[in-house]
Amino acid sequence: MTPLDDIPQAARDIPLSPAGQDQPSWLRRTRLLRRILGLALLALATGGLLAWYQTNGFSAAEFGQPFETMINRSATSAGGADTSGAASPEEENRDVAVQLAPSSRTLLNHRAYDEAPAEALVALSANGAIRLHTAAASQYEAMAQAAAREGVSLVPLSGFRSQAEQETIFFSLKADRGQDAETRAEVSAPPGYSEHHTGYAIDIGDGNQAGTNLNTDFAETRAYQWMETNAVRYGYELSFPPDNFQGVAFEPWHWRFVGDRTSLETFYSE
Repeated sequence: MTPLDDIPQAARDIPLSPAGQDQPSWLRRTRLLRRILGLALLALATGGLLAWYQTNGFSAAEFGQPFETMINRSATSAGGADTSGAASPEEENRDVAVQLAPSSRTLLNHRAYDEAPAEALVALSANGAIRLHTAAASQYEAMAQAAAREGVSLVPLSGFRSQAEQETIFFSLKADRGQDAETRAEVSAPPGYSEHHTGYAIDIGDGNQAGTNLNTDFAETRAYQWMETNAVRYGYELSFPPDNFQGVAFEPWHWRFVGDRTSLETFYSE
């Protein structure tokens, strides 16, 4: 009798017993064993593949994504560049976070801030030369109108300032007044370290008491007292209150907008 292994491949899957007849028990057991072994191998392969993806940093959601997406991720992870030419969602989120969070660097107790992009700034209606971030400007306008209804005149004195403008203010006044850098930093931030770079900071005066502009006498005005009570309703807070942790002199005129996520992260991210 010809050995089973000599049976041609094409003939091996043909039933050894004609259809309708009982098959030998050894053949039924063999076929059942083959099915069990096949299922076990499939389960092991699937488990191993899942474990490999988890080990290499892929989440369950990413495992279900098209294979092309996983290839793109592998390319950016290995080389640091996206060979497809388009930024992945993870990269876009990272870039936004880098733009929003200020540097942790400090100089003379002031934090470093990047300049707001020109396209993010709008002019105030009361003074077109003063610009703020769109959200900050909108809320300032609403706040000034609310104050006016109560007979209080809020006047914008300064908003966004570039690093070049801050450089002139810091070094020129320091020289004119004979101040060293540390003394000057108590009342004015060095260039690159001013909240005014962000487009969220504004200096405010009292339209009825112009003589108090940009000095501590502003704290005695109706404008300041109204701001103390109501500014928080419009997302504004005093940047440098008395005895602040930065050691900057009390500036009752200097306020900053923290009324949305972007502005809050700008000033409070570590």
